[in-house]
Amino acid sequence: MLVLQESCQIYDEQQKTNILEVISNEYSIKILSNTMKEYKTVNKISAETKIPVSTIYRKIRMLNREKLMMISGIIDENGKKTFLYKSKIKTISTFFNGDFVKIEIVPNNIEKLQDS
Repeated sequence: MLVLQESCQIYDEQQKTNILEVISNEYSIKILSNTMKEYKTVNKISAETKIPVSTIYRKIRMLNREKLMMISGIIDENGKKTFLYKSKIKTISTFFNGDFVKIEIVPNNIEKLQDS
């Protein structure tokens, strides 16, 4: 069975510029790719991508500002709050014809975290 996913187009010129800037960074791409399938902590992202933790926090702030990253929190059995991150996007398509830039985003499946 073929399932079509709805995409959304970005119309705001400043938002287009910001998104292009964010996704042109290799660390941002690695973070989005690494968190596409499941929520992960910063430490897990760092271990899997070899990106320094401080860089991940900085990039996540940028990705979240552009609405490309989901941030959620859980409280573990010791009462400690842990933040988890997941990519909000499955794909980004860009088109440039000399007059304008078109950006379409296919959203990622974002399920809510359940308290254990």
